[in-house]
Amino acid sequence: TVVIADKNIELAKKGLAKIKSSWSDAIDRKIFSGSQVDSFIEHTILTDDYNGLTICDLVVEAIFEDFNVKYDLFKTVSELVPADTILVTNTSSFSVNDLSKAVKYPERFLGLHYFYHAAKNRLVEIIAGEQTSREVLQSIQSFCYKSGKDVITCKDSHGFAVNRYFVPWLNEACRILEEDIADIPTIDSVCCEIFGITMGPFALMNATGVPIAYHSQKTLQIFGDLYIPSDKLRKQSDSNLPWNISGNFSVDQKIRKMVGERMLGIIFFISTQLIEEKVCSATDLNRGARIGLKWKKGPVELMIRYGETEVERLCELITEKVLLRKPITVDSSDWKLELVTLGKTGRNAVITISNPESLNSLDQETMDQLFEKFKEANSYSGIKNILITGSGKAFVAGADVKFFVKNMENKTIENIISFTRFGQKVFEMIDHSPKRIVAVLNGLTFGGGLELALCADIIVAVPSAIMAFPETGIGIFPGLGGTQRSSRRIGKALSKYLIHTGKMLSATEAFEIGLIDQIISDDQMFEILNDHIVIPERQHHTLNKKWTAIKDFFEFNSLNDILAHKVHDTMVPEEEATKLCKTISYKAPIALKIADKLIEEGKSCEDELSYLPEIFGTKDALIGLSHIGQKVQYTGS
Repeated sequence: TVVIADKNIELAKKGLAKIKSSWSDAIDRKIFSGSQVDSFIEHTILTDDYNGLTICDLVVEAIFEDFNVKYDLFKTVSELVPADTILVTNTSSFSVNDLSKAVKYPERFLGLHYFYHAAKNRLVEIIAGEQTSREVLQSIQSFCYKSGKDVITCKDSHGFAVNRYFVPWLNEACRILEEDIADIPTIDSVCCEIFGITMGPFALMNATGVPIAYHSQKTLQIFGDLYIPSDKLRKQSDSNLPWNISGNFSVDQKIRKMVGERMLGIIFFISTQLIEEKVCSATDLNRGARIGLKWKKGPVELMIRYGETEVERLCELITEKVLLRKPITVDSSDWKLELVTLGKTGRNAVITISNPESLNSLDQETMDQLFEKFKEANSYSGIKNILITGSGKAFVAGADVKFFVKNMENKTIENIISFTRFGQKVFEMIDHSPKRIVAVLNGLTFGGGLELALCADIIVAVPSAIMAFPETGIGIFPGLGGTQRSSRRIGKALSKYLIHTGKMLSATEAFEIGLIDQIISDDQMFEILNDHIVIPERQHHTLNKKWTAIKDFFEFNSLNDILAHKVHDTMVPEEEATKLCKTISYKAPIALKIADKLIEEGKSCEDELSYLPEIFGTKDALIGLSHIGQKVQYTGS
């Protein structure tokens, strides 16, 4: 049940109308069904009386940026609601600690900063106050996961992480315009090119509202002269009109270079400040731009690309402009992106693949960090279990396909072989750990992600988790032990079913065939990760009639029989058998034959390596990997 409270019912109705518009869009895009939306409406209550909030477990304030109004609201509401109701501010710039002074029982208060458009943008910043309890923080982290958000955590500081550099980036664009260096179309064009975005700063301000940019910049003035709003931005805000973004951009390279250096300089300077002040980690700083702002590369990735010397030069352009000191921390050793994290909770070491902006894909850097973190976890004394999970909506959604395509096009397949060999080494280390390994599948688990999960002694999954081996549908076969570990867990026949069809299994289906050991609720997942409940033991599975029939289908029919649509009589209904044959016939034939041979022979994971030069040398593999999500026709070459 959701309560929408506003100062009068008409405003509450207006708010609900906007929400209904989003739901309508979601129905059109097949995200929700009409019946789901009807249920949402039935569970929505409108009120202009704050006493209506007393039924809520969580209250999120989302009013305009006026400190006194927010303060007075929390003073009133915290007296009305139960003592265990969590209170949250969605402020984008004010201090959470300052606002907490209005709250009775401030240990249940914190910041939760959503990004535009809040219903669609996955990013949210969590800002704990000085008195926020650990239990409340964990509850909010669970809430964010369940509502489909990717979280970054920030220290309480005006503007937090993302707005601290994003709003001055908008302001710097206005300064460049004010100084008559370039016009609006040129500034937007340069920014789109450098930051890999579809809307430049002026187009973005038009989308979210120019006054919002101005007032957000004003709240950041606490940090000094650099953060003073430009006169151009102030005047445009006062006019309450959008920017005129029409016209052609300049192709003059000198002008474009000046714009680019200024826009990069402001980002680099403030990013070094944020890292120096430990407002958030370099990883979260970068993630904020990738997820929340949809930048192709985040600030830290850009600093790594440009290098320490160039970053310092560009920062100096900004400091000289406003007579500021040079930043202390222009040090590339502070720019490490942590793609895999390791923590301890009671008897457990918890390893998290933490690159949600790329669906936790397994690239070389992630695999290197997984190796180091697992080796460290393995050395811990007093730790009984090593838990492996993912962040965001994926456990691991496969390997880095771009890496494969790049090396195939460059004819450097040895790089793919080297990466896969190292990956197998990492997975073998996990396989042979003396500690109990538990894979906690929090979402999408495809390809290399499923191969990683199969290294575990116990696999548990939330109800929304989806598992698949999609490789034969994109021209290759599972090469990180998938053909062998899947056979050991569910048998050769069902392993063939998974790999040959590429079918996506729900958590329920995966449980039915014994691929996972238990389905857990979202709350249980957090309880397991925080060592609040006992991890379930491995369970014995008995196949139901449906899966026994599918198992028999692949036991009594060879791959050649299936591809020729000449299958023997089985318990699978004729229509379903025809469908299975048709599905498999669309897969890459060379990949199918290699996978089938590896499963049938059942020797070792290392045997997969010997077939890598062959498979990555095929046209089918290049076509399949280059056209993921598109329908392709394989030729068997």
